[in-house]
Amino acid sequence: MHYNLRLFWRTFYRSFFASKDSPAPLNRRRLLFLIFFYAVWPLGSLFHWFCFWLDDVLFPAHKTHPVEKPLFIIGNLRSGSTFLHRLLSRDSTFTSLTTWDIYLTPSVVQKKFTQFVSRLDKKLGGHLHRALYAFDRRTLGQIKIHPISFFQPEEDENILMHAWDSFWGTFLFPFMDEFPDYQHFDEALSPKHKRQIMAFYKSMLQRHLYATGKKYYVAKAPAFSAKIESLAEFFPDARIICLVRNPLDMLPSTVSWIHYSRAVFTGPHEKYIYLDEILDLTQYWYRHPLQYLDAHPSPRGLILSYDDLIQRPEQVIRGFYEQFGYPDKPGLERIVDEAVKETLAFRSDHSYSYEEMGFTREQIVELYADIFERFGFDKREHEMAGMKTTVSAFD
Repeated sequence: MHYNLRLFWRTFYRSFFASKDSPAPLNRRRLLFLIFFYAVWPLGSLFHWFCFWLDDVLFPAHKTHPVEKPLFIIGNLRSGSTFLHRLLSRDSTFTSLTTWDIYLTPSVVQKKFTQFVSRLDKKLGGHLHRALYAFDRRTLGQIKIHPISFFQPEEDENILMHAWDSFWGTFLFPFMDEFPDYQHFDEALSPKHKRQIMAFYKSMLQRHLYATGKKYYVAKAPAFSAKIESLAEFFPDARIICLVRNPLDMLPSTVSWIHYSRAVFTGPHEKYIYLDEILDLTQYWYRHPLQYLDAHPSPRGLILSYDDLIQRPEQVIRGFYEQFGYPDKPGLERIVDEAVKETLAFRSDHSYSYEEMGFTREQIVELYADIFERFGFDKREHEMAGMKTTVSAFD
């Protein structure tokens, strides 16, 4: 099992002793976050890793548990992966990592214990269940840019935080010069480092499947767009859906989401930052998976337009169930209808426009010219494309 202790130390040092002129200066708000984080995370990590050791002792069969036909939803951020992921999670055929699974019960031992407590609570009237869901609504449920819950599936990149080797770490500690180049994972990291990260990730999926008894796993994994070659190596049976959205919608939504998410941990910034990083990241997360899928044509891969997914979700899902060899789900029409209604009920209070970020329509069209040409996306030459837009619930 792998843990990037050097990176953990470097992010600690930079936070307290070398954060001046960085996106995370040591102001009062940042200091309060750091105190809370370092009071909770290290102890939590030690406990999780102790449970990982117990897994090996008490449930050694997890090490060889099959990961059959796992489905990975990749593509840029803000391209419909949350909608598709949570829709599929309603189908009992699949299982996913929820926020609870990722941060509170990543091990088999912890999952088995919470399963026991859940069964006991149901027999006693479900009081704990109701209290946890009420707490969830009052805390994570108040975040409006993106629907978050302890009990909803979340992005798989988060599970790599337990190895302290995740792109998501840059949201808490935005010192990009300290972190490996996760944004270009397949091409930038050494073979050894890639193997360490992917072996850890596979182990987490095996633990989850072993503990839940489910057969098929579905992952929301935009950051795995940079890992598609590594996914194919470690999961030769993988099914991959690459979501592609119009850059005029994807780019400002991604800038807004990253700016908002990092500001939670670093404090607000007067203007949008990270723009060069995001431009580079989004172009690579378009082109790298498309180039790989083009070079390795297979019925196990699907390039899917965001517009097709949103406009005809049931038809799209039935199509890739058949293509990927998943069993047809009775009642899929009802599942899709419920998912669409729930998604539409979400209202974000966050709005943005690419013009206020410093972009022009012409610039975006030029930067992503090959994407516009390949997918025939609307360039909106005769529309008010730069007007403010509210975050879409389907992102």
